[in-house]
Amino acid sequence: MNAALKRILFTALILAVLCYIMLDDLLQGNWKSVDDGWNNLSTFWSESLWPPDWSVLEARPYPECTSSIGFFCSKAYIGMLETLKMAFVSTIIGFFIAIVLSPFAAKNLTSAWIYIPMRIILAATRSLPSIIWALLFVVIVGLGPLAGVLAMTFYTIGYLGKLQYDEMEGVQNSPLEAARAMGLSHPEIVTNVVIPESSNNLLSQLLFMFEYNVRHGTVLGLVGAGGIGYYLDFYIDWQDYHKVMAFLIVILVVVVILDLISMYIRSFVTEDGDVKRPSWSTIFMSPNQAKEVHHGKSKSD
Repeated sequence: MNAALKRILFTALILAVLCYIMLDDLLQGNWKSVDDGWNNLSTFWSESLWPPDWSVLEARPYPECTSSIGFFCSKAYIGMLETLKMAFVSTIIGFFIAIVLSPFAAKNLTSAWIYIPMRIILAATRSLPSIIWALLFVVIVGLGPLAGVLAMTFYTIGYLGKLQYDEMEGVQNSPLEAARAMGLSHPEIVTNVVIPESSNNLLSQLLFMFEYNVRHGTVLGLVGAGGIGYYLDFYIDWQDYHKVMAFLIVILVVVVILDLISMYIRSFVTEDGDVKRPSWSTIFMSPNQAKEVHHGKSKSD
Protein backbone atom coordinates (compact mmCIF):
# COMPACT_ATOMS: atom_id res chain seq x y z
CA MET A 1 0.00 0.00 0.00
CA ASN A 2 1.53 3.32 -1.09
CA ALA A 3 1.78 6.40 1.09
CA ALA A 4 -0.87 8.36 -0.80
CA LEU A 5 -3.48 5.62 -0.35
CA LYS A 6 -2.63 5.38 3.36
CA ARG A 7 -3.19 9.12 3.77
CA ILE A 8 -6.53 8.89 1.99
CA LEU A 9 -7.69 5.98 4.16
CA PHE A 10 -6.50 7.71 7.32
CA THR A 11 -8.33 10.92 6.37
CA ALA A 12 -11.48 8.95 5.55
CA LEU A 13 -11.30 7.20 8.94
CA ILE A 14 -10.92 10.52 10.79
CA LEU A 15 -13.88 12.00 8.91
CA ALA A 16 -16.01 8.92 9.62
CA VAL A 17 -15.25 9.15 13.36
CA LEU A 18 -16.10 12.87 13.38
CA CYS A 19 -19.38 12.18 11.56
CA TYR A 20 -20.28 9.49 14.10
CA ILE A 21 -19.53 11.79 17.04
CA MET A 22 -21.57 14.65 15.59
CA LEU A 23 -24.49 12.41 14.62
CA ASP A 24 -24.51 10.86 18.08
CA ASP A 25 -24.68 14.37 19.53
CA LEU A 26 -27.53 15.33 17.22
CA LEU A 27 -29.46 12.19 18.15
CA GLN A 28 -28.56 12.70 21.83
CA GLY A 29 -27.53 9.06 21.93
CA ASN A 30 -30.99 7.84 20.93
CA TRP A 31 -30.06 5.52 18.04
CA LYS A 32 -33.34 3.68 18.49
CA SER A 33 -35.03 6.45 16.51
CA VAL A 34 -32.99 5.37 13.47
CA ASP A 35 -34.30 1.79 13.73
CA ASP A 36 -37.85 3.06 14.26
CA GLY A 37 -37.42 5.30 11.22
CA TRP A 38 -36.54 2.38 8.96
CA ASN A 39 -39.55 0.44 10.23
CA ASN A 40 -41.85 3.41 9.67
CA LEU A 41 -40.44 3.88 6.16
CA SER A 42 -41.09 0.24 5.30
CA THR A 43 -44.68 0.49 6.53
CA PHE A 44 -45.27 3.82 4.80
CA TRP A 45 -43.88 2.47 1.52
CA SER A 46 -45.96 -0.72 1.48
CA GLU A 47 -49.22 0.79 2.74
CA SER A 48 -49.29 4.39 1.49
CA LEU A 49 -46.90 4.87 -1.43
CA TRP A 50 -46.97 1.70 -3.50
CA PRO A 51 -48.41 1.07 -6.02
CA PRO A 52 -48.52 4.54 -7.65
CA ASP A 53 -51.83 5.91 -8.85
CA TRP A 54 -51.20 6.51 -12.55
CA SER A 55 -54.46 8.41 -13.00
CA VAL A 56 -52.30 11.56 -12.82
CA LEU A 57 -51.27 10.73 -16.40
CA GLU A 58 -54.88 10.83 -17.59
CA ALA A 59 -56.68 13.90 -18.89
CA ARG A 60 -58.17 16.20 -16.25
CA PRO A 61 -61.96 16.29 -16.16
CA TYR A 62 -61.88 20.09 -16.14
CA PRO A 63 -61.16 22.12 -18.16
CA GLU A 64 -62.17 20.04 -21.14
CA CYS A 65 -59.23 18.49 -22.99
CA THR A 66 -58.81 19.81 -26.53
CA SER A 67 -55.99 17.41 -27.43
CA SER A 68 -56.56 14.02 -29.03
CA ILE A 69 -53.97 12.60 -26.60
CA GLY A 70 -55.23 12.70 -23.04
CA PHE A 71 -51.73 12.71 -21.56
CA PHE A 72 -51.18 16.28 -22.78
CA CYS A 73 -54.06 17.39 -20.58
CA SER A 74 -52.94 15.42 -17.53
CA LYS A 75 -51.90 17.00 -14.26
CA ALA A 76 -48.46 15.40 -14.46
CA TYR A 77 -47.74 16.78 -17.94
CA ILE A 78 -49.13 20.26 -17.25
CA GLY A 79 -47.34 20.57 -13.92
CA MET A 80 -44.01 19.24 -15.23
CA LEU A 81 -44.16 21.42 -18.33
CA GLU A 82 -44.77 24.49 -16.18
CA THR A 83 -41.78 23.56 -14.00
CA LEU A 84 -39.56 23.16 -17.08
CA LYS A 85 -40.66 26.55 -18.41
CA MET A 86 -39.96 28.20 -15.04
CA ALA A 87 -36.53 26.57 -14.83
CA PHE A 88 -35.61 27.53 -18.41
CA VAL A 89 -36.61 31.19 -18.07
CA SER A 90 -34.96 31.65 -14.68
CA THR A 91 -31.76 29.89 -15.79
CA ILE A 92 -31.34 31.96 -18.96
CA ILE A 93 -32.12 35.29 -17.27
CA GLY A 94 -29.98 34.45 -14.26
CA PHE A 95 -27.08 33.28 -16.46
CA PHE A 96 -26.88 36.52 -18.44
CA ILE A 97 -27.21 38.73 -15.36
CA ALA A 98 -24.54 36.67 -13.58
CA ILE A 99 -22.14 36.82 -16.52
CA VAL A 100 -22.45 40.62 -16.51
CA LEU A 101 -21.79 40.84 -12.75
CA SER A 102 -19.18 38.10 -12.27
CA PRO A 103 -16.28 39.91 -14.06
CA PHE A 104 -16.61 42.63 -11.42
CA ALA A 105 -16.18 39.97 -8.70
CA ALA A 106 -13.01 38.39 -10.16
CA LYS A 107 -9.82 39.47 -8.37
CA ASN A 108 -7.71 39.33 -11.52
CA LEU A 109 -10.02 41.70 -13.39
CA THR A 110 -10.91 44.44 -10.89
CA SER A 111 -9.64 46.12 -7.74
CA ALA A 112 -10.63 45.16 -4.19
CA TRP A 113 -12.92 48.21 -4.01
CA ILE A 114 -15.06 46.62 -6.71
CA TYR A 115 -14.79 42.86 -6.34
CA ILE A 116 -15.39 42.73 -2.56
CA PRO A 117 -18.79 44.55 -2.67
CA MET A 118 -19.79 42.54 -5.76
CA ARG A 119 -18.94 39.27 -4.00
CA ILE A 120 -21.05 40.35 -1.05
CA ILE A 121 -23.99 41.04 -3.38
CA LEU A 122 -23.66 37.65 -5.09
CA ALA A 123 -23.28 35.90 -1.74
CA ALA A 124 -26.44 37.60 -0.49
CA THR A 125 -28.51 36.34 -3.44
CA ARG A 126 -27.41 32.73 -2.92
CA SER A 127 -27.49 32.80 0.88
CA LEU A 128 -31.19 31.96 0.82
CA PRO A 129 -32.37 28.77 -0.91
CA SER A 130 -34.86 29.03 -3.75
CA ILE A 131 -37.80 28.00 -1.58
CA ILE A 132 -37.18 30.90 0.85
CA TRP A 133 -36.95 33.33 -2.06
CA ALA A 134 -40.21 31.80 -3.33
CA LEU A 135 -41.92 32.51 0.01
CA LEU A 136 -40.84 36.14 -0.20
CA PHE A 137 -41.96 36.58 -3.81
CA VAL A 138 -45.31 34.88 -3.15
CA VAL A 139 -45.93 37.67 -0.64
CA ILE A 140 -44.74 40.33 -3.11
CA VAL A 141 -46.27 39.20 -6.44
CA GLY A 142 -48.83 36.64 -5.27
CA LEU A 143 -49.29 32.94 -5.92
CA GLY A 144 -48.27 31.45 -9.25
CA PRO A 145 -45.29 30.66 -11.45
CA LEU A 146 -43.99 34.26 -11.54
CA ALA A 147 -42.96 33.95 -7.89
CA GLY A 148 -41.13 30.73 -8.75
CA VAL A 149 -39.34 32.28 -11.72
CA LEU A 150 -38.18 35.26 -9.66
CA ALA A 151 -37.04 33.01 -6.82
CA MET A 152 -34.96 30.74 -9.05
CA THR A 153 -33.59 33.72 -10.99
CA PHE A 154 -32.25 35.36 -7.84
CA TYR A 155 -30.65 32.14 -6.65
CA THR A 156 -29.24 31.44 -10.12
CA ILE A 157 -27.57 34.86 -10.20
CA GLY A 158 -25.77 34.22 -6.92
CA TYR A 159 -24.90 30.59 -7.59
CA LEU A 160 -23.71 30.99 -11.18
CA GLY A 161 -22.01 34.28 -10.33
CA LYS A 162 -19.85 32.45 -7.79
CA LEU A 163 -18.98 29.66 -10.26
CA GLN A 164 -18.29 32.14 -13.04
CA TYR A 165 -15.94 34.46 -11.18
CA ASP A 166 -14.05 31.45 -9.81
CA GLU A 167 -13.66 30.24 -13.39
CA MET A 168 -12.60 33.67 -14.62
CA GLU A 169 -9.93 33.88 -11.93
CA GLY A 170 -8.47 30.67 -13.33
CA VAL A 171 -7.74 32.28 -16.71
CA GLN A 172 -3.99 32.44 -17.36
CA ASN A 173 -2.32 35.80 -16.83
CA SER A 174 -0.47 35.87 -20.17
CA PRO A 175 -3.51 36.55 -22.39
CA LEU A 176 -4.80 39.11 -19.86
CA GLU A 177 -1.48 40.93 -19.80
CA ALA A 178 -1.31 40.88 -23.59
CA ALA A 179 -4.81 42.34 -23.80
CA ARG A 180 -3.94 45.11 -21.34
CA ALA A 181 -0.74 45.86 -23.26
CA MET A 182 -2.86 46.31 -26.38
CA GLY A 183 -4.92 48.91 -24.54
CA LEU A 184 -8.16 46.93 -24.37
CA SER A 185 -10.77 48.20 -21.93
CA HIS A 186 -12.25 46.07 -19.15
CA PRO A 187 -15.39 45.14 -21.16
CA GLU A 188 -13.23 44.29 -24.18
CA ILE A 189 -10.94 42.06 -22.10
CA VAL A 190 -13.97 40.25 -20.66
CA THR A 191 -15.71 39.70 -23.99
CA ASN A 192 -12.63 38.98 -26.13
CA VAL A 193 -10.39 37.09 -23.70
CA VAL A 194 -12.00 35.95 -20.45
CA ILE A 195 -15.33 34.60 -21.71
CA PRO A 196 -13.82 32.75 -24.73
CA GLU A 197 -11.16 31.21 -22.47
CA SER A 198 -13.86 30.08 -20.00
CA SER A 199 -16.58 29.19 -22.51
CA ASN A 200 -16.44 25.40 -22.10
CA ASN A 201 -16.92 25.53 -18.35
CA LEU A 202 -19.49 28.32 -18.61
CA LEU A 203 -21.56 26.04 -20.86
CA SER A 204 -21.30 23.20 -18.34
CA GLN A 205 -22.35 25.54 -15.54
CA LEU A 206 -25.37 26.71 -17.54
CA LEU A 207 -26.51 23.14 -18.17
CA PHE A 208 -25.94 22.17 -14.55
CA MET A 209 -27.93 25.16 -13.33
CA PHE A 210 -30.88 24.27 -15.57
CA GLU A 211 -30.92 20.74 -14.14
CA TYR A 212 -30.65 22.19 -10.63
CA ASN A 213 -33.55 24.58 -11.20
CA VAL A 214 -35.73 21.81 -12.59
CA ARG A 215 -35.12 19.71 -9.49
CA HIS A 216 -35.69 22.58 -7.09
CA GLY A 217 -38.55 23.99 -9.13
CA THR A 218 -40.52 20.84 -8.37
CA VAL A 219 -40.83 21.84 -4.71
CA LEU A 220 -41.54 25.55 -5.12
CA GLY A 221 -45.19 24.72 -5.66
CA LEU A 222 -45.29 23.62 -2.02
CA VAL A 223 -45.28 27.31 -1.10
CA GLY A 224 -47.59 28.38 -3.94
CA ALA A 225 -44.94 29.28 -6.51
CA GLY A 226 -46.31 27.17 -9.36
CA GLY A 227 -45.07 24.06 -11.13
CA ILE A 228 -45.64 20.41 -10.40
CA GLY A 229 -45.03 21.09 -6.72
CA TYR A 230 -48.55 22.55 -6.56
CA TYR A 231 -50.01 19.11 -7.24
CA LEU A 232 -47.58 17.47 -4.81
CA ASP A 233 -48.69 19.86 -2.09
CA PHE A 234 -52.36 19.30 -2.92
CA TYR A 235 -52.21 15.51 -2.72
CA ILE A 236 -49.94 15.54 0.35
CA ASP A 237 -52.53 17.67 2.13
CA TRP A 238 -55.20 15.14 1.15
CA GLN A 239 -52.86 12.28 2.14
CA ASP A 240 -53.27 10.72 -1.29
CA TYR A 241 -49.73 9.35 -1.30
CA HIS A 242 -50.28 6.91 -4.17
CA LYS A 243 -50.67 9.89 -6.50
CA VAL A 244 -47.74 11.64 -4.81
CA MET A 245 -45.62 8.60 -5.64
CA ALA A 246 -46.70 8.75 -9.28
CA PHE A 247 -45.67 12.42 -9.46
CA LEU A 248 -42.30 11.62 -7.86
CA ILE A 249 -41.63 8.93 -10.47
CA VAL A 250 -42.52 11.39 -13.26
CA ILE A 251 -40.08 13.92 -11.78
CA LEU A 252 -37.37 11.27 -11.51
CA VAL A 253 -37.79 10.20 -15.14
CA VAL A 254 -37.68 13.79 -16.39
CA VAL A 255 -34.57 14.62 -14.32
CA VAL A 256 -32.75 11.50 -15.58
CA ILE A 257 -33.62 12.35 -19.20
CA LEU A 258 -32.41 15.93 -18.72
CA ASP A 259 -29.18 14.66 -17.18
CA LEU A 260 -28.54 12.38 -20.17
CA ILE A 261 -29.27 15.20 -22.61
CA SER A 262 -26.93 17.48 -20.66
CA MET A 263 -24.16 14.87 -20.73
CA TYR A 264 -24.70 14.46 -24.47
CA ILE A 265 -24.39 18.19 -25.09
CA ARG A 266 -21.29 18.50 -22.91
CA SER A 267 -19.65 15.63 -24.77
CA PHE A 268 -19.38 17.89 -27.83
CA VAL A 269 -16.63 19.81 -26.09
CA THR A 270 -13.42 18.21 -24.82
CA GLU A 271 -10.78 19.69 -22.53
CA ASP A 272 -8.74 20.85 -25.52
CA GLY A 273 -11.68 22.67 -27.00
CA ASP A 274 -12.02 20.23 -29.90
CA VAL A 275 -15.57 19.85 -31.09
CA LYS A 276 -16.46 16.38 -32.23
CA ARG A 277 -19.76 14.77 -32.96
CA PRO A 278 -20.59 12.85 -29.78
CA SER A 279 -22.14 9.43 -29.41
CA TRP A 280 -24.19 7.98 -26.60
CA SER A 281 -21.41 5.46 -25.98
CA THR A 282 -19.00 8.20 -24.85
CA ILE A 283 -21.16 10.39 -22.62
CA PHE A 284 -20.17 8.43 -19.52
CA MET A 285 -16.44 8.75 -20.31
CA SER A 286 -14.09 11.47 -19.16
CA PRO A 287 -13.32 14.22 -21.71
CA ASN A 288 -9.89 12.73 -22.45
CA GLN A 289 -11.30 9.23 -23.01
CA ALA A 290 -14.06 10.60 -25.23
CA LYS A 291 -11.48 12.59 -27.21
CA GLU A 292 -9.41 9.45 -27.81
CA VAL A 293 -12.48 7.57 -29.01
CA HIS A 294 -13.53 10.40 -31.33
CA HIS A 295 -10.02 10.84 -32.70
CA GLY A 296 -9.71 7.10 -33.22
CA LYS A 297 -12.92 7.11 -35.22
CA SER A 298 -11.73 10.07 -37.26
CA LYS A 299 -8.48 8.31 -38.15
CA SER A 300 -10.29 5.12 -39.13
CA ASP A 301 -12.63 7.14 -41.33
